[in-house]
Amino acid sequence: MKQMLIAVTLVVTALLTGCNQLTSYTIGEQEINQALAKRGNFEKDIGLPGVAQAHIVLTNLTSQIGREEPNKVTLNGDAQLDMSSLFGNQKATMKLTLKALPVFNQQEGAIYLQEMEVMNATVDPQKMQSVLQTIVPYLNQSLRSYFNQKPAYVLSEDRSKGEALAKKLAKGIEIKPGQILIPFTD
Repeated sequence: MKQMLIAVTLVVTALLTGCNQLTSYTIGEQEINQALAKRGNFEKDIGLPGVAQAHIVLTNLTSQIGREEPNKVTLNGDAQLDMSSLFGNQKATMKLTLKALPVFNQQEGAIYLQEMEVMNATVDPQKMQSVLQTIVPYLNQSLRSYFNQKPAYVLSEDRSKGEALAKKLAKGIEIKPGQILIPFTD
């Protein structure tokens, strides 16, 4: 009798798990990180040409989905900064923490990171901290514009059957700690 109960429990669990895969698709932080590594080629010149200009290259982006703040994605990454001004040329490395709101574009089957904002920025060498404070507003504006136009993740019919189904049937997204859930029903 006990073995029969265990067998029935396993069958019901398998059916419920299978049904859940038919009603939604999940994208984890690892998939977002891989997509950001492939697509997140942020490289920008900001500042006033001839006075002070910074060339910034963003690298090593990693995501934390819904962990620090509900319905938000936190990104950590590095940025290489080449600064040229009337005082000469300087190089620095920045550590950035960014926060964004994931938004799903149903027609494109794409997830965009909108309302991007620099939450924390440190620079090495430390003597460049005042320069960093000067360029953060420009960096904020540039990052927001870039990520509003370039999706962080695009659903593909080629990767898996679940993702192909998600691209066809997705109704939006839900943010859970560590994952973005794409339900197929309202």
